[in-house]
Amino acid sequence: MDKIFKEIAAELGITQAEAKKVVKLFLEKAGEAAAKGERVILPGYISITKVKRAARHGVNPRTGEKIMIPAKEVLKAKLGKKIQDKINSE
Repeated sequence: MDKIFKEIAAELGITQAEAKKVVKLFLEKAGEAAAKGERVILPGYISITKVKRAARHGVNPRTGEKIMIPAKEVLKAKLGKKIQDKINSE
């Protein structure tokens, strides 16, 4: 991650510490907004939404015992086309 902060700092003409602070603040605020049910979208890059995961059956890996995993709400992130294109071009 330090390499990314270094590149952001160089491009924006700010210190690495400031770049790190900006990225962390954005992620915190995006997470808070999504947790409140807001859809967070950076077109072409990422969208973050809150979804309800249904209850399901599972197995305790230590004991092999069947367990019921309760329903819960989670944040789901989906990569946008610009990121997908970068992944597929490499």
